[in-house]
Amino acid sequence: MRSTRQIARCFLFLTFLGVARIAAAAEVYIQLPADAQGLNDDLRDASLSVQTAAEENVTAQDLMAAARADYARMVGALYEVGRYGGVVSVKVDGREVADISPLSTPRQVRQIVIQVQPGPLFHFSTTRIAPLAPETDLPEGFRPGAPAYSDIIGKSVKAAGDAWRNRGHAKVAIADQRMTANHAGARLSIDVTLAPGPRLTFGNLVIQRPGAVRPERVRAIAGLPTGKVYSPEEVRQASRRLRRTGAFSSVVLEEAETIGPGNTLDIQATLTDAKPRRFGFGAEISSLEGLTVSSFWLHRNLFGGAERLRIEGEVSGIGGDSGGMDYVFSTRFERPATFNPDTDLYLSARAQELDEPDFRERSVRVGGGFLHRFSDELTGEIGVAYQYSDINDDLGSRTLEHFLLPASLEYDTRDEELNAKKGVYANLELTPFLGLDNDSLGARLYFDARQYMTFGKTDGLTFATRAQFGSVSGAGIGEVPPDMLFYSGGAGTVRGQSYKSLAVDLGPGLRIGGRSFAALSAELRARVKDKWSVVGFADAGFVGADSWWDEGEAHYGAGFGVRYDTGLGPIRVDIATPLGSDAGEDIELYIGIGQAF
Repeated sequence: MRSTRQIARCFLFLTFLGVARIAAAAEVYIQLPADAQGLNDDLRDASLSVQTAAEENVTAQDLMAAARADYARMVGALYEVGRYGGVVSVKVDGREVADISPLSTPRQVRQIVIQVQPGPLFHFSTTRIAPLAPETDLPEGFRPGAPAYSDIIGKSVKAAGDAWRNRGHAKVAIADQRMTANHAGARLSIDVTLAPGPRLTFGNLVIQRPGAVRPERVRAIAGLPTGKVYSPEEVRQASRRLRRTGAFSSVVLEEAETIGPGNTLDIQATLTDAKPRRFGFGAEISSLEGLTVSSFWLHRNLFGGAERLRIEGEVSGIGGDSGGMDYVFSTRFERPATFNPDTDLYLSARAQELDEPDFRERSVRVGGGFLHRFSDELTGEIGVAYQYSDINDDLGSRTLEHFLLPASLEYDTRDEELNAKKGVYANLELTPFLGLDNDSLGARLYFDARQYMTFGKTDGLTFATRAQFGSVSGAGIGEVPPDMLFYSGGAGTVRGQSYKSLAVDLGPGLRIGGRSFAALSAELRARVKDKWSVVGFADAGFVGADSWWDEGEAHYGAGFGVRYDTGLGPIRVDIATPLGSDAGEDIELYIGIGQAF
């Protein structure tokens, strides 16, 4: 008996699989008149039957549900292209789906035929939305005589409402709307009446559920301008300020349901705390420079005010032929919303030992300053710092003490930091300095600019360029720490050339960094399959003894590489060689995470 039951169960199971396979093999056809074939792609994209039939292991019940839904989906798709008199028929194996009871689903579905008579293209006869806020800009297609596409109607009503909201009328609503279709003349009349409501000012930021960040600090960071005229952009900006602290995993700011006393509008904040601590690491390897490993520890809410403390360390040159091993340990504390919502206070410290081919430097640097966000794209920093350096290079052994005024501007419109396909990045650093032990006075300038352009699809051909320039003026070479001078060669400048191989020649066997520097890089990145891409690149570098690139030497490199996109950032493998008489003789290998720039 048990054996018989098992056979029966297997039979039923196999029968179910057979039905599922037959259903999955169902064919879907969309039939249109000859003069309406241009709508085929729009209708196929809208059809749930087409999408369901392409999936694996779908049942007849799945296909019948999709076929029933396609009546409304086809009508909606026709409205989007201005066809308001269409007729839709959906048949399963020759039977109209609307005539099949949901309780009588067929055991298998072989064919679904969607017949569409689109009807004529309608045009607008009347296009009225009133009242309109001053300077309201409605879409160009919303005018009498234009094709009556349904999405134009929605965009126009939204644009009219947004214009009122941008002028402080947060509770603007549709008071009345009439859409009249004249099928005889294929005309569509639109008449929408808006109720702008009163002009509102910001009330309080109401925190729905207080978390680890103190409420007064949440309000200070958000910077909601209580008492000023309501603006949706101010709400979006407050939300962005809270998110960028990293202290919250979710930030939702919503308008209160009702208007408060004196035409005020409270904003309700629903916040979810992020995990306060985070740990990360990175690695990069070069055949000449060796292995570089780094790690960091981050606390996102140190004192309950969304303060950030980041501690990081890096060891480079492991197993390399570019001097010894370098060690860098640094920490940075940031307090958001200091003085105003867009200004952060920072304190920093760094200790490092650099064992480079041409020098050995041990230094300690401490300082602090302010970071200000002028916009989502533009950020600036200014501060003060003290640096002590113990140096041994081809100029001899010495110690230097400097007072520095570091300042920087950063402009960033990249779509992704580690794998940019469009946008620009520019970073300008200017550090005036005063030698406390030798009275030297000077400044270090560094500029890094990058541009990304993608042709064709989003994942098509990407052309990336980078330009770097640097200069140290005022002080002599011996009055500046070697780490503030410039070298060229290696992964960050000219791939294929040996690490920091280009410097200033002081005589037989004597070298030191230059006071002027320039580097140019170009890459062509092409996706070839799924997550794989190939890259071709060329780099050039220049180092000069003077401050303004008057005299110096240049070198060049080129190569190719592959990338594998992990979702967090591409794994990068590059092979490069110097250009010139020794091209192809020396080969350098670079492996890392993220694009080269």
